[in-house]
Amino acid sequence: MMNCSMPTLSCLFFFIFFLSIPSFAISFPTGNNTVFCPEIEKQSLLSLKNSLKDPYKLLSSWDAEVNCCKWNRVICSNLTGHVHQLHLQGNYLSGKINPSLLNLKHLTYLNLSDNSFDGETIPSFMGSLSNLEHLDLSDARFEGKIPHTIGNLSNLHTLHLGNSYGLEVDSLEWLSGLSKLECLNMEFTDLSRATDWAQVINSLPSLLELHLSFCSLDFSHHPNTANLSTSLTFLDLSWNGVHTNQPATIPVPVPVWCFHLRNLLFLDLSFNYHAFGGPIPTTSNATKIQHVDLSFNDFSNSSIPDWLYECTNLEFISLSSNSLQGKISSAIANLTSLKTLNLGYNQLSGKIPREITSLCKMQTLELSDNELERGQDIFRNMSGCFLESLEKLSLSRNQLSGHLIEQFGEFKSLEYLDLSYNSLSGSIPISLGNLSSLKELYLYDNKFTGNIPECLGQHNNLAALYIGNNNLEGIVTEIHFANLSKLMAFHASGNRLTLNVGTSWVPPIQLKVLAIGSWSLGVDSEMPSWLQTQRNITQLDLSNTGISGSTPRWFFDTQYLNVSHNNLHGKITHVIGSQFVFMSYNKLSGSLPPIGATVRELDLSHNLFSGGIFNVLCNTKNKGHYLQFLLLEGNQLSGELPDCWNKFPVLTHLKLGNNTMSGSIPNSIGFLAQLESLSLHSNKFSGQIPLRMQNCTNLRKIDLSHNNLDGKFPTWIGTSLVNMEILILRSNKLSGEISSEICHLQSLNILDLSNNKFSGMIPRCVSNFSAMAIKRRLGVDDYSVGLSDEAYSDHEFSLEIFLESASIMTKGVELEYSTILSLVTNLDLSMNNLSGDIPKELTSLVELRSLNLSGNHLTGSIPESIGDMKQLESLDLSNNSLSNQIPNGLTLISSLSHLNLSFNKLTGRIPQGTQLGTLEASSFIGNDLCGPPLTRNCSGDSDEVHAKKEENEGEKSEIEWLFVFISLGFAVGFSAVCTALVLNKSWRYAYFRLLECMWDNLYVYFYIKWKRLTTSPT
Repeated sequence: MMNCSMPTLSCLFFFIFFLSIPSFAISFPTGNNTVFCPEIEKQSLLSLKNSLKDPYKLLSSWDAEVNCCKWNRVICSNLTGHVHQLHLQGNYLSGKINPSLLNLKHLTYLNLSDNSFDGETIPSFMGSLSNLEHLDLSDARFEGKIPHTIGNLSNLHTLHLGNSYGLEVDSLEWLSGLSKLECLNMEFTDLSRATDWAQVINSLPSLLELHLSFCSLDFSHHPNTANLSTSLTFLDLSWNGVHTNQPATIPVPVPVWCFHLRNLLFLDLSFNYHAFGGPIPTTSNATKIQHVDLSFNDFSNSSIPDWLYECTNLEFISLSSNSLQGKISSAIANLTSLKTLNLGYNQLSGKIPREITSLCKMQTLELSDNELERGQDIFRNMSGCFLESLEKLSLSRNQLSGHLIEQFGEFKSLEYLDLSYNSLSGSIPISLGNLSSLKELYLYDNKFTGNIPECLGQHNNLAALYIGNNNLEGIVTEIHFANLSKLMAFHASGNRLTLNVGTSWVPPIQLKVLAIGSWSLGVDSEMPSWLQTQRNITQLDLSNTGISGSTPRWFFDTQYLNVSHNNLHGKITHVIGSQFVFMSYNKLSGSLPPIGATVRELDLSHNLFSGGIFNVLCNTKNKGHYLQFLLLEGNQLSGELPDCWNKFPVLTHLKLGNNTMSGSIPNSIGFLAQLESLSLHSNKFSGQIPLRMQNCTNLRKIDLSHNNLDGKFPTWIGTSLVNMEILILRSNKLSGEISSEICHLQSLNILDLSNNKFSGMIPRCVSNFSAMAIKRRLGVDDYSVGLSDEAYSDHEFSLEIFLESASIMTKGVELEYSTILSLVTNLDLSMNNLSGDIPKELTSLVELRSLNLSGNHLTGSIPESIGDMKQLESLDLSNNSLSNQIPNGLTLISSLSHLNLSFNKLTGRIPQGTQLGTLEASSFIGNDLCGPPLTRNCSGDSDEVHAKKEENEGEKSEIEWLFVFISLGFAVGFSAVCTALVLNKSWRYAYFRLLECMWDNLYVYFYIKWKRLTTSPT
């Protein structure tokens, strides 16, 4: 970033003047070449020193017995001795600024930056230092309002007030008097009330640089573009959307005037995503621009503007995270000066233009997270200068497919290559071994097959290698790591690889990240001895590798540990200090280990731990915890739930299901204000659901099933926990009516209140469960941890994906859902004492997949509109008192695979449909029904069959008599003709002449046709 030390013509004049001072001194000798500062100025500086706190004695040279022009950080005029400059930056000074500073009437330069004037305001008397040309109070921790008197410093060229974090203004009108101001830096100053900022800035004729990032600017008042000043060369308005006054739902258009500054070289409008909306302006006059950063805004339905391709001086372009659409134009070939192009995290589509590979100065190419497709010839026949200049290439999270071509190995200077999260297949090219400058390689989450090329082990500069989640297989030997002396991060989990190294092998590397989950370690299920040589590991993944034995203490010195799905056993007696610990599905036993205060995520579920958890969680030595995930389900834990949850203010997920814990749920659980998921199912908890849980307003899932809880339905769930998505209270002793307050839970997609003692009617407001009526998409909660080491800090790698799970009764069985839980919609009110009819409003839940109302006292008819619930897969209305006929609408539900209407009072014929015809008879027994699949014929069926049989027999008889009469008539007629021919000779001759004539005519006709066919030319 440019600073405010850019020389001006006036500065140059004074510089030349100061250089000429020694010649003046020689021309007019005083007999003593040393100039002394005036006594009043010396005493003023001593007064300033006395009012400041200087713990590091950095002003120790300020001695009354010494000429102040000899003091450190004081610069005097060589001609007059007056103090001209004070360089007091970075001295860790604090205290107050003494008004004696006003005696330095010739002061032109004052720098108090990087100090600690905590809580102090900027002294208003500074506005009386009329000769000041440079004032720097940045990062000095001043607070309060900036005094308007600063506007009296009419000679100021540079004004730095940024990075103090506590400064604010109510207006910037005072800036209008600084007509000579060339550089203004007010970063991190609260300008939210200065609605006039744009107009005031536009009135400064000499302004060249403007730094207003993190200022909470109001962008709703744009200046008139017709009056724009064209002097600005540097404009930084970034990071203002975070605290903007504009509502997030109504962003304002990006300031068009920013793109009409003809002399602009640097423009940064990044991270204003709550402020800017609409398209990027389609025109621009800033043809000289070199740096453009518009990243992290909301330019939806916008594409890359065409004018950008015409700015031939551009060296840096970042349009990332803007929801941009469209294609990358081949006109990008015009940007011959381009060094950095970042178009990542958009919705760009099409092929990557081949012209990119002709840009000879390109160093960083970031196209990750789009919908781009790799053309067949993009990286073929690249220009030599592109191969030699490119240092960083990132194409992750696109739609790239096919094989990696050998030309990737021709990049001479490539240090960073990220092709992760695509569909690339085939083998990893051997040519990648030619990338001698490569430091980071990310091929994570593709479809690569075959072995890991041994040539990757020749990269002596490689620091990070991520090849996890592919289909690699084969043997990995010591050769693969032979020359990787600088490797710090190796991630290859999720492949079918086997490590085959000697028992005495000592790796030539010291890793910080090692992830080889799902590998076969080839060590007879023992802990590999070479692992003990890795003393710097901070992130370790050995999940599903079959390792056994006890857990070594050094495991918990790591930052991230995943050894789940193994055969580890024994007790853990030492404190767990890792931030992220995943040890589920092992055979660990004994009491729970002590938990350190730094642990953030802990998963010890599905082991053999026993005893209580009070001593673990309520240790008085730890005053506070950063614990967010505590997963202890599926163990043998007992005792009561401790009452010290106030120690876990950031806990978001608590899972203690499938244990043998008892007692009541403590009130202190209401202190978990950040809690999102609570699972205490399958224990022996009793008592009522505590009222203080209404303070856990972020809850999205509650599973308290299979306990002994009693009391009324908690009405506050519907009014306080409005974000609830999954509510499971199955198999308890809850009673009373189901409150209509529950209908406020519009996000609810799983509601299970079955096997309790609820009574009354089903609330008719169930139609408010809008999440059960809207089509859902698959999604999981992704909790990721970014790597922080310098060598791979640019790449964020998801270490663990936590999948929420729930046990759901559907289709007559209990099923566990996790990966597709977000698609499950279930309403289960079965096995209660509910009465009344089935509300017609319930059938509006058209995305419901499972509905169970069995085992109640429901009456009335099944709603005809139930046919609207076309996503139903399971419907159970059995063991009620429902009457009348089964509605024909059921035949419209093609997805219905489980139906139980047994033991009701239904009557009539079972409707025939595609799905209903495949069901068992047990689905309909205990009613007064007839027809398939039941063996009982419907009443009137036998009479109908008999009548139809008689009708068929009558029709058959009529047909037989018809044949008799026709045959008789033909015989009589034929006999009469023959008799007449025999008795009448003239008739007989005439009849035979007629036959002979007809024969002759036919013969002549066919003979002529035959002759024509045989004589016609071919």
